[in-house]
Amino acid sequence: IEIKAALELGRRVYANNTDINKICFSSADIIYNYFKDILIDKKQEFFYCVYVDTKSKYIDKKCLFVGTINSSVVHPREIFKEAYLVSANGIVCVHNHPSGDSTPSKEDVLITKKIKEISLIHGINFIDHIIIGNGNYFSFYENKML
Repeated sequence: IEIKAALELGRRVYANNTDINKICFSSADIIYNYFKDILIDKKQEFFYCVYVDTKSKYIDKKCLFVGTINSSVVHPREIFKEAYLVSANGIVCVHNHPSGDSTPSKEDVLITKKIKEISLIHGINFIDHIIIGNGNYFSFYENKML
């Protein structure tokens, strides 16, 4: 336990300590580099939303759902409720695949389509949905699936 705690402390000390309020979340690579340290070694899925202003500057981030080793129950209502509460212009969804494979599942594709449809109705930009694997990521925007 002490060794595991020491390793975790070291990871946190040497992790990227960039002030999140100064980050412009304008590309999947920037988002991946921010979240990879947060989601590394997680044994279950964590689903985050990043809320940004009109210039893709950070407003807030929320971990909205924690799932099992291969799924998380994501409901768009919670995503958009938070967006309204912080007056966000856009959202980026980020979640991990504990298996290490960042390839989107059928469920990932379906929820992304649903979030996109709802974002159009609500007038909130759905910028990207990024899946983080082991040392890699999948961006729906970069892969022209958004």
